[in-house]
Amino acid sequence: IVHFSGLSCEMKEIYDLSLEYGFSIIEDACHAIGGKYQDKPIGCSIYSSITVFSFHPVKLMTTGEGGIAVTNNEDIFLKMNLLRSHGITRDESNMEDPISKGDWYYQQIDLGFNYRMTDIQAALGISQLKRLDSNIKKRHLIAKRYNSLLCDMNVQLPVIESSNKFSALHLYVIRIKNKKSNKDIINSLRRNGVGAMLHYIPVHTQPYYKKLREKYENLDNSIDYYNEAITLLMHHQVTTDDQDKVVFELEKYLK
Repeated sequence: IVHFSGLSCEMKEIYDLSLEYGFSIIEDACHAIGGKYQDKPIGCSIYSSITVFSFHPVKLMTTGEGGIAVTNNEDIFLKMNLLRSHGITRDESNMEDPISKGDWYYQQIDLGFNYRMTDIQAALGISQLKRLDSNIKKRHLIAKRYNSLLCDMNVQLPVIESSNKFSALHLYVIRIKNKKSNKDIINSLRRNGVGAMLHYIPVHTQPYYKKLREKYENLDNSIDYYNEAITLLMHHQVTTDDQDKVVFELEKYLK
């Protein structure tokens, strides 16, 4: 389940479906650290087995690269903890031969990976974590001002907050509704010094997936989104002058 742009999906409804149909849930919260659902932090895994966050440099907080997986399930925690470090354990209770041979002794009991974060990355992440809430508050002020400036234009504005959701606002994505080409608008904005983007190109149109299946049916919503979406400048250091330039350039193409 992907919390796109930082806004939570309807996790309670999805969880109810999982009970009915017997599937497990992993939350992709790579955009959503610092966001909330039902007044609880996204990632508390009440309605899922695992939640995954990204610490890529463009995310709300970073460790330079990488990410983290969190869970409330002790068995999953122990398994992930084992797999992140080659499948090696020093815990005698998990060993095939639990007779201690000394502090130096270990056993590889599974085929794991080298997924350990460095101490330097962790220190960077901790320093970023301390500023996370204040930076998200700044993003909400920026998003509310965008909403105010754009409300009279022919665009669909993003939900930033509702009765049970609070977006982390990793992205601020609008959808144009006047049938003009969003790609032309994005290119024009970029030529005029406005860093617009398109998040994302539909997966089923990518060459790898087209090789797997020649035709994908009933994905019109994905194509409609691709033809309408524009990601505008969003960062906790965006100024009112920055926003005014974005809106001024955008308005020229939406009239």
